[in-house]
Amino acid sequence: ADTARLLKLRGQAMQTAVPAGEGAMAALLGLELEPALEAAAEAAEGDVCEVANDNAPGQVVVSGAKAAVERAIDIAKGKGARRAILLPVSAPFHCSLLQPAADAMAKAFETTNMAAPAAPLMSNVTAAPVAAPDDIKSLLVQQVTATVRWRECVLAMRAAGVEELVEIGCGKVLSGMVKRIDKEMTARNAETPADIEALLAAL
Repeated sequence: ADTARLLKLRGQAMQTAVPAGEGAMAALLGLELEPALEAAAEAAEGDVCEVANDNAPGQVVVSGAKAAVERAIDIAKGKGARRAILLPVSAPFHCSLLQPAADAMAKAFETTNMAAPAAPLMSNVTAAPVAAPDDIKSLLVQQVTATVRWRECVLAMRAAGVEELVEIGCGKVLSGMVKRIDKEMTARNAETPADIEALLAAL
């Protein structure tokens, strides 16, 4: 019940944090993280424009005020991006414009009890494992506005000895990214309850 309540609150808070049409996100393809960070900083010009996702080598997403993100697209192309395109999103996720949503999450966690997980979680805020409930709460709040460090998460898990990842849910987006990050790591997905049962039987 707490999980469903928090997910609903998070989604609603993120949607209402920025008025419709004022924010945007763009994928910068063929550009590595450092030049993407430079492009975002140069594009800001007093507005918010930040790296939202470090997905895979040559695949970075920026987020922020619409005008600044549009400037970042042009700057990124000048820095060598193969493609730079606006994404069809409902809000500028994972940037500081969503601080009101992060504040709402922090308030909700004040009255939420959380047990320690059965296994450490990999935080996409720090790209490091976390197990203490209070630390998990803090990182879930930070996650609303922080860069998603997926590329670093995969590398950290590989360095820790993880050889196979399973993507639960619709689609194979993360699985595809894993293969781009580390070709030696196995990634599979399970979309349906039957898929999950088959996966558990195979493990």
